Amino acid sequence: MPAATTLLTPIGYQPGDCGYCKGEDSSGSYYVITKSLSAQVYQDLVDRGWRRSGNLIYKPDVYRSCCPHYTIRLPAQSLATNTNQRKALNSWNKFVLGEEYIKETAKRFPKTKEEKARQRNGFDLLHTVHEAEVDQLKPVAPAHRFKVTLEPDDCTEEKFQVYKNYQIHVHHDEPGEVTKKGFERFLCKSPIARETVTKNGKEMRLGSYHQCYRLDGRLIAVGVLDLLPHAVSGVYFMYHQDFEKWSFGKLSAMREAALALEGGYEFYYMGYYIHNCIKMRYKGDYKPQYVLDPETYEWNPLDGELRKLMGQQKYVSLSRERKHKGGEEGTPYLLDTPAEVAASPEDLFEWGMPGMMSSTDVEAQVDMDKIRLHISKGMTVYTEDLVAWESGGIEDPSSIKGVVGRYAAMVGPEVARTAILDFSGH
Repeated sequence: MPAATTLLTPIGYQPGDCGYCKGEDSSGSYYVITKSLSAQVYQDLVDRGWRRSGNLIYKPDVYRSCCPHYTIRLPAQSLATNTNQRKALNSWNKFVLGEEYIKETAKRFPKTKEEKARQRNGFDLLHTVHEAEVDQLKPVAPAHRFKVTLEPDDCTEEKFQVYKNYQIHVHHDEPGEVTKKGFERFLCKSPIARETVTKNGKEMRLGSYHQCYRLDGRLIAVGVLDLLPHAVSGVYFMYHQDFEKWSFGKLSAMREAALALEGGYEFYYMGYYIHNCIKMRYKGDYKPQYVLDPETYEWNPLDGELRKLMGQQKYVSLSRERKHKGGEEGTPYLLDTPAEVAASPEDLFEWGMPGMMSSTDVEAQVDMDKIRLHISKGMTVYTEDLVAWESGGIEDPSSIKGVVGRYAAMVGPEVARTAILDFSGH
């Protein structure tokens, strides 16, 4: 099949232990697995609250999970850095360049009028991010040679060693738990097809990449990125403990925002924002952030109103709040925890989940008969071609139409139309 074909296999709703508060079966998600994924389909999924981990793609149950996951994004053009972020970047540049380089270039290459004007106008993200890179330097020897490259997400020994060091010293994993196979499965060989497209007359790379930071030839940090039609999506970032004092979290966030800006991706997605997780609060420091409404998929600023609500209640949907204020009732959600959902004889359409389409909406907005199915090598058919297709309705969770209907309700009409359901089993 072509590289950009999307194959999705629904797994369904499952509860699981929370990686943040460590609650047992307190987090729930709807899962699909993929062998091949186009950047556009993944963009569509991300904008409906989905996220991937390797080839597993999941949509968190924001209402019932103990630590609600909210998708956030930042318009790169509007990034307003704070003092600490600018200080981190300037300190790193000064370390890389060294005092001698700075003094010598100031003497031999005085700033032009344009450079002085830019300096007076405030912080220039793109200039500062690239300032210390070896291919941007004046013909004077720097203290260190710093280079950042965007490379395919292949699994190599040098990348694995950075990952292993990071997991052991930052996440405190046991050395025996950190394997090259796990690294490869989690952060390499993404199912998202790499391709180059033209946008506004400019070439744009799509797919999964590793942004590799090298100092004097040594790999010291790696950013794992998904480049999508309108997003630089940060998947993971790791650095060697030798460079812990340089605030690489801040350096990487600003560099990834810069990539979104100069690459024409428009937005920088920092993954999920979990308000009740202290370790996640830093994402709100990169402003302006916008939060995806889990019910309407509208983007709302992460400002006073939203922050206040997140501090007061576990589940927040501004569209739902506004309905309540207007005297309307929001969609009812039965059951309160993922564990209760797993134990319930009731169905997905019965107990509901934020952002999930109703069975009525699915039938109205999705041509259920024309969803494509991959059933064996070289064989793709439409759902209507299946012998058992009419043997059960969408309300019957045990029927093929019921399974496909629930999948469509989760991924939305556009993905249901463009992706291929993979029931091949291999």
